[in-house]
Amino acid sequence: MSGTEARQQARDGILGFVRRRAGKTTCPSEVARQLAESEGEPEAWRTYMDVVHAAVDDLLEQDRIHLSWKSKSMPTRSGPYRISGRHEKS
Repeated sequence: MSGTEARQQARDGILGFVRRRAGKTTCPSEVARQLAESEGEPEAWRTYMDVVHAAVDDLLEQDRIHLSWKSKSMPTRSGPYRISGRHEKS
């Protein structure tokens, strides 16, 4: 899968988690694990984290997701974070 395809899959994966988990948050590693599994390499999920972080940045720029950590809103990705839908601020 190309970098562009991986990034799009990561964006789609993030938005899928947000839809399925309305009112809850998702760890970015869950998205990376899903991508790795879809590529048949579940043990290599850490290698997908950079593309997940890039997809998070894209979706933040588009105002489609919200980030938080320990119930505190985060305007940008920094350190550990959780992902939720834009209007589901924790």
